[in-house]
Amino acid sequence: MNTHIFREYDIRGIVDQDLTDASVLDLARAFGTFFGRHGARRVSLGRDARESSPRFRDLMVQGLNETGCHVLDIGLVPTPVLYFTQFTEPVSAGVMITGSHNPRDNNGFKVCLGKSTIYGAQILEIRDIALARAFASGSGGLEERSVLSRYHEHIVSGIRMGRRRLKVVVDAGNGVGGFVGAPLYRDLGCEVTELFCEPDSSFPNHHPDPTVVENMRFAIRCLQEGGADLAVAFDGDGDRIGVIDEKGRIIWGDQLMVIFSRAILQQLPGATFIAEVKCSQTLFDDVRAHGGRPIMWKVGHSLIKAKMKEVGAVLAGEMSGHLFFADRYYGYDDATYAGARLIEILSHTDEPLSRLLADLPRTFYTPEIRLDCPDDKKFGVVRALRDAFRPTHEVVDIDGARILFDHGWALVRASNTQPVLVLRFEAGSEEELEKIRQAVQDRLRELMA
Repeated sequence: MNTHIFREYDIRGIVDQDLTDASVLDLARAFGTFFGRHGARRVSLGRDARESSPRFRDLMVQGLNETGCHVLDIGLVPTPVLYFTQFTEPVSAGVMITGSHNPRDNNGFKVCLGKSTIYGAQILEIRDIALARAFASGSGGLEERSVLSRYHEHIVSGIRMGRRRLKVVVDAGNGVGGFVGAPLYRDLGCEVTELFCEPDSSFPNHHPDPTVVENMRFAIRCLQEGGADLAVAFDGDGDRIGVIDEKGRIIWGDQLMVIFSRAILQQLPGATFIAEVKCSQTLFDDVRAHGGRPIMWKVGHSLIKAKMKEVGAVLAGEMSGHLFFADRYYGYDDATYAGARLIEILSHTDEPLSRLLADLPRTFYTPEIRLDCPDDKKFGVVRALRDAFRPTHEVVDIDGARILFDHGWALVRASNTQPVLVLRFEAGSEEELEKIRQAVQDRLRELMA
C-alpha cells in the first residue's frame, strides 16, 4: 500500500495506481477495525459521482462488514449529507467516498468518528492498522436508505426568508452539489437557473473547483445575461462554495464571512468567529468592529471544526469556501447550507449583494501562490523564514509564518497535502503589495537555494 495516500485530513490517491481494489478493501477493513477500537459499530456510507465510487462502495461495504460494522448506505450524496447523518441517524461513524475537487482520475475517503472528521494522529492510526493488516473480524449488515429528503426539509425549515424573490444561478460543475442545492433553493422561493447540475464523472464542462477563477466563467456569463442577483458554485463534493455578485465579481470566502458575521452579530452580540491564516485582515478587523471575537486559526476543515468546539465559535471559514455554521446548524462545512443562509440575508433587503461589502476598506491582494518545495524541506524553509523576519517584524506562527508589515502582511505556509509552499500577500496599495511580496520572495529564494 502506498503510504502517501494518508494525508493530514483525509485519504486519497490515483485510482488503480494508489487505490487498487486490494488496497481499498484493506482500507475498508482498517476503517472498520479503527471504528471498533473506538466503540463505533454503525457506519454511514456515502459516495460522489466518480467513475470508481460505486466500485469502492462495494469494497467498503465488504470490508466494513468483515470487521463487524453495520453499514447505512445513503447512496450518491454531497459530503455534507454524510455529515448530516452523524447528527440525525443512529450511527457512530461515517465514510465518504469522494475525490472532492481533485483531478478526475483521483478518489479518496473522508472519515468520521462520532460527530467529527478525523485527522492527523487518527489518520496515522488507520495507516498503521492497514500496513500491519491487523484487522478485526466479525459480521455486519447493510441497510440502504436515502436521507436526502430529510436533509432538504431540515435546511428549508430553518431558513427565514424575507419578501424578496431572488434569481439565482447554480453551477455544480457536474459534481454532486447541484442536484441537491438547486431544488432546495427553488423551495426557498428562488428562481433558479441550473448549470451543470447533472453529476458526470468526466467533468465535461469545467473542473468543479470554485477557487479557480477560470472555472467561474460560465456562471458569470449566465448571471450577467439573465440578470440574476447572485450565482452559487459548488466544488465536486459540495462542501465548498463559490459566490458571484450581481456585477459578476467573485466574493471570496473571507468576504462571505464578513457578510455572515455581521448578520449573526445582530442576533448574538459578542459571538466568536474563526478564520484561517490566509484570510484578509479586514475580516478580523470587521468582526471586532461589530462587537465580535475573531480568532485566527490553522488551515484544514478538521482542525477548524475541532477549534470551533473548543472555543464555542458560531461560524468559521476558509478562503477556499469551506464555511462552518454552528449558528442554527451543526458546525460542519456545507456549501448548500451556506448558500441558503446568503439567500436568506439577501431576501430581507432590497440592496444588491455587492452593497453588503461596499463599506469594507479596499485592499490589494494576491491569490494563493504555490511554490514547489520537497516535503522533507518545506517545513524547515518556513521555520527559517519565520526566524529571519522575527527580529524586525511581528510574525504569527499559528500555521506557517504570517509576517506583519506596516501596511499589509505576507503568509508563507507549508501545504499539509502537497510538496509546495503556499504564499499570499495583502496590502493597502499596489505599491505596498509589491514591496512586501518582493521582500518575502527574495528571502525565500535565498533560503531555498
